[in-house]
This record gives sequence, structure tokens and C-alpha cells, in this order.
Amino acid sequence: MTSSHSHNGDLSANLSSHASAADVRSAKSDHPEVAPGEIAIGVVIGRASEYFDFFVYAMASVLVFPAVFFPFEQQLEGTLYAFVIFSFAFLARPFGTIAFMAIQRRFGREVKLTAALFILGISTAGMAFLPTYEHLGFYSIILLSLLRIGQGVALGGSWDGLPSLLALNAPQNKRGWYAMLGQLGAPMGFMIAGALFAYLLGNLTTEDFLDWGWRYPFYVAFAINVVALFARLRLVSTPEYARLLDERELEPTKVIEMTRSQGRNLLIGALAALASYALFHLVTVFPLSWISLYSMRSVHDFLIIQVIGAALMAVGVVASGLIADRLGRRTTLGSCAILIAILSAFVPTLMNGGELGQNIFILLGFSLLGLSYGQAAGAVTANFPSKYRYTGAALTSDLSWLVGAGFAPLVALGLSAHFGLAYVSFYLLSGAACSLAALSLNRALEIRD
Repeated sequence: MTSSHSHNGDLSANLSSHASAADVRSAKSDHPEVAPGEIAIGVVIGRASEYFDFFVYAMASVLVFPAVFFPFEQQLEGTLYAFVIFSFAFLARPFGTIAFMAIQRRFGREVKLTAALFILGISTAGMAFLPTYEHLGFYSIILLSLLRIGQGVALGGSWDGLPSLLALNAPQNKRGWYAMLGQLGAPMGFMIAGALFAYLLGNLTTEDFLDWGWRYPFYVAFAINVVALFARLRLVSTPEYARLLDERELEPTKVIEMTRSQGRNLLIGALAALASYALFHLVTVFPLSWISLYSMRSVHDFLIIQVIGAALMAVGVVASGLIADRLGRRTTLGSCAILIAILSAFVPTLMNGGELGQNIFILLGFSLLGLSYGQAAGAVTANFPSKYRYTGAALTSDLSWLVGAGFAPLVALGLSAHFGLAYVSFYLLSGAACSLAALSLNRALEIRD
């Protein structure tokens, strides 16, 4: 097992066998073993809470905000405005990462996570209590925007280094398996959020849902975030984890220094998973908006199909770990980008194909998303030297979300509404092309180096 004592193994090569054995026994008695499975639990808890929060806001942007905050606009324009505010968190997230890295360097990991918890809690709970446009006018939209920015800043600040720690401590032949564990948070978060909104839509009148029902998921999101962030705080503040993070050099570095030294790896990392991030919103948020605007189909029923799709995504994520350990993570990611490019050609046919076509697109899209997204994190973060991996992994994730997903619902809905669904195909195809180009460049640079 590769674990916290890898450097003890290196020492043993340089010391006599008796002395080294004594050192290793002593180290093991002083520092309890930290298993990859234990780190994985922290990663899954943290990511599931983030994704639940993420999807609650995304679904509200389609089902609630156009009527509640933009009643002066038609439904399409109201939804597009809601998607603009949706993107604010992705714009703010890298700034949150940079600011909180500085806080961690000065005050420590626990202070950073506690501050992030505080901002995230205020931002999410604030949405639950937000006055609507009817009560506060344009100021309600400003407050919604500020709270959304607060969520983005806090999510950037909540980076705990556990995914990087998990990758470094996973057994060599199971790197793909452990890489996918954190990605399970996405389908888990979607299933809970989708089921909650479907329940509310199915059991409340439209008036009650828009009056008070939509606020309930934000209360739940607040509670889950508090529990999850404290669970992560309890993990990373223990001496064993602090020692392991220090041993692996998983400490924040200055961003200017890192971008100057690792700008190439940042760019490749952000683009390599672009196909996954583009598909992410084209099977979750975009279809929900398209159905609510242009279909007579029940939104409640469509949400149920998406929840089933998310369950298939979870299966795909698990399968991606097995496949990646056999074929390699980058090969898996590249193969999935090709499959996403093929799927992009069928978007108009399936979305215009009635309930059957839409169901096929959702279930097939979610399954493919699971295979691709399962290895989207960390496929190229191994490029970073250990000194830069903590900050590099955080910023790579931020930039991937910003470039690939932040504006995806806005662009996809805007293009399909004004020019037709064929343009959504081009958007998805461009994401797949960028992924393949970045992965090819990464391989070429590796060979050259």
C-alpha cells in the first residue's frame, strides 16, 4: 500500500536495515496509518454537498427565478437572465481560491475552511430568505447576484486538498478507481436535488411552490453544507492528515509564481476535460429549461427521468474507475470525448423526437457523462510537481468549470431559442474537439520532455 510512510521507505534505502526497521516501527507507532479509503470518505462527503447546493440553485434558475425575480420579462428572457446570474459563481470561484489560499498561508487550513463555511452558509441561507421582485423590486435581483457571487467565492475557499491527497496515496494500480470516488458527488447531488424538486412540484400547487415551496431546498442545502464542511474540517485538522498533507507538500503556493511556472499545465488541465463539463450542463440544466419552455411535457415527469439518468451516471462513474485502471485515465478521457462528439450530432433529432427521443438523450447522455466525468478531475493534474499540485489542482478545477460549464446553460438555451438545436450540437462538438486537442498536446509535451 502506498501511504503516508513512502518517505520512510526512501530513508530505509539509505540506512542500515536494522536502523531503518526501527525507524519504520517507531513512525508507525507515533503516527496512525491514514488509509486511502478514509480520505475517500472525506472527498465524497465534501463533493456531494457541493453538487447538491449547485443543482438546487441550477434547478431554481429554471423553475423559480424567471417568475419570482424577473416577472417583468417573458419566460425565455427571464430564464436567460437567471442563467447570467448562475454564471457569477463560476466567475467568482477562481478569485475565492486565490484569496483563501492567501488566508491559509497566513492563518492555517482550519481558519480558511471555517471562513469558507461561514460565507457559504450565509449565501445559501440568504437565498432561502430572499425577498422577491414583488416585494423588493430590482434590489432583490442585486441581492440574488451578491449571494451567488458569495457562493462562488466560498466554494473556491472550501478547497481542502483531499482529492490531491487521495490521488497521491492511492495504490498505483488503482489510481483511476480512487480518482472517480470524488466525482460520485455529482450524480448523488443531482439525484437528491432532482427528487426534492420533483416531490415539491408533484405535491404543491404552482402558487404555493412559487410562494414558499422553492425555499425549502435552500434550507436543506444550508444544513447539508454545514454538516459536510464540518466533517471535512474535522478530517483535515487532525495531526495525521496535517502531517500527510505536509509530507506530500500539499500546501498553497503563490498564484503568480505558480502561473509563471505552471501556466502550460493549467491551460491543458482546464481544456482536457472540456467535453465532460460541456456535456454536464447539456444533460442537466439545459434540457430542463428547454422542456419547461418549449414542450407540453410535465416538468415533474421529466425531472424523474433525469433522476434515473443520474443513477446511470453513478454507474458510469464507477465503471470509469475500472476502465481507467485498465486503459489509462487519459485514454479513457480521450475515448469519451470522441463518443461525446458523436452524441452531439444527435442532439436535435433526439430533443425534437418527443418523449421517447428526449428520454433516450437524457439516459444516454447521463451514462456517457458518468464514464467521462468520472476521470475528468485529476487526469492531467499529475503534470504538476508536488510543490504546485495543491494550488494547481484547485485552479485547474475552477478554470474547467468556468470555461466548460459556467456559461453552458446560457449559451445552449440562447442558441437553441434563436437559431435552433443544431447550434447546441456545434457547442458540444467544440468542447469535445478542445478536449482531444489538449490531451494530444499533453501527450506530445510529455514525449518531448
